[in-house]
Amino acid sequence: MSAWETVIGLEIHAHLKTRTKMFCRCATGFGEPPNTLTCPVCLAHPGTLPVPNRTAVEWTIKLGLALGCEIAGRAVFHRKNYFYPDNPKGYQISQYDEPLCVDGRFVVPGEDGFEVGIVRAHLEEDAAKTVHLQGTGGRIVGATRSLVDFNRGGTPLVEIVTQPDLRSADDARRFLQLLRQTIVELGISDAEMEKGTLRCDANVSVRRPGEGYRTRWELKNMNSFSFIARGIDAAARAQIALHEAGEEVVQETYDYDADHDTLTPHRSKEEAEDYRYFPEPDLVPVEPDAAMVDRARAELPELPGMRIARHSEELGAGDAWTLVTTGRESKLDGLVAGGLDPRTAFNQVMNRDIPADPNWTELARVYAASGLTAGAVEAATAASADPGFTADEYLAQKAVSDTSELEPLIDRILAENPGQVAAYRGGKEGLIGFFVGQAMKETGGKANPKVLNELIREKLNA
Repeated sequence: MSAWETVIGLEIHAHLKTRTKMFCRCATGFGEPPNTLTCPVCLAHPGTLPVPNRTAVEWTIKLGLALGCEIAGRAVFHRKNYFYPDNPKGYQISQYDEPLCVDGRFVVPGEDGFEVGIVRAHLEEDAAKTVHLQGTGGRIVGATRSLVDFNRGGTPLVEIVTQPDLRSADDARRFLQLLRQTIVELGISDAEMEKGTLRCDANVSVRRPGEGYRTRWELKNMNSFSFIARGIDAAARAQIALHEAGEEVVQETYDYDADHDTLTPHRSKEEAEDYRYFPEPDLVPVEPDAAMVDRARAELPELPGMRIARHSEELGAGDAWTLVTTGRESKLDGLVAGGLDPRTAFNQVMNRDIPADPNWTELARVYAASGLTAGAVEAATAASADPGFTADEYLAQKAVSDTSELEPLIDRILAENPGQVAAYRGGKEGLIGFFVGQAMKETGGKANPKVLNELIREKLNA
């Protein structure tokens, strides 16, 4: 057992892809010219009043149900006060002690599956985007000046806060991957980290197994799942070194530089009292009725985690995870419906670029056949969505498997390449691929690779 245990909690922010912003009628959008999606409300002109986006409320409820949360009968918007240039009002409209969704459980399936507690999922408005110039990697550290684009300001944002239930960087990565897949499949967000529509901060601490929580660091500005995992590992290593040296770990916020695998202090970590929360006086509480919640629950699809668990019975946990999180599951379902067994279907969809809407039944016939040439299988795959596609012409293109026909060819190839033969027999067994490739070339790709491999290996080892 390790002398130290990593303790990780995550704060995930996902943009909701509503047509308009959270509290005004401005359109939402990515990549538009700076400061063109604004109005007096989201720019905080005096005398303007917020009006909540009903769709954002409904989508947050749907997400909360997918996270196993209880939906509050009464949720209150609060003013979260802070002063940065990305916040023209001097406060962000968010939710504090009466959020919309609370006390959830999110299951990450697998052979080493686990559950993560969800503290809350609450609705708020996003801040504007600050662009730091002439610094390092667009960060504020080292920048000489900053510009603000208010297009993003006011975009509906769901913040998901987890319990500190994660115990490794890999668990955090797997949790985030499945959470993102869930959000996307609900149709409420694109959840693209490279565009900033999904962002994640990690709270990391270490402790001796069995003891209480120690001081944590918050890691920000990580824009991929792999960088988040690496940042968590870097923070854990640094904290362990401090503890073992007898030094104090001070609660702080850090930026993670993936290029150099280093942490840079960002600012002291704020606590709730620093934000001076108080109820937003311009908004009434949100009180979702039972019909709204029931409608959201009825619209939930079979969630990715449930499907991974179901496919694990046929494919094993690892392949089921890959199938669902790569988005190729519908292709497997199509081939299985066409008569193919799940394992063969999985191998095909993971190794071939199957076009949209093929004739699944006919394509399954091709994949189920043995002894076809590689060219025939590839040609059938490419043509499978064409009108009138049938498997018959491709099934006629059998691979050459007759050993009496292949043996003279193999003998000639070995005789023409004595240097490679000697190298193989000297220990370079990877050269088997060279001989198979030569034979496939000679037969125009019609030889059965499995038969070729066995014959060549038998002759080389004789």
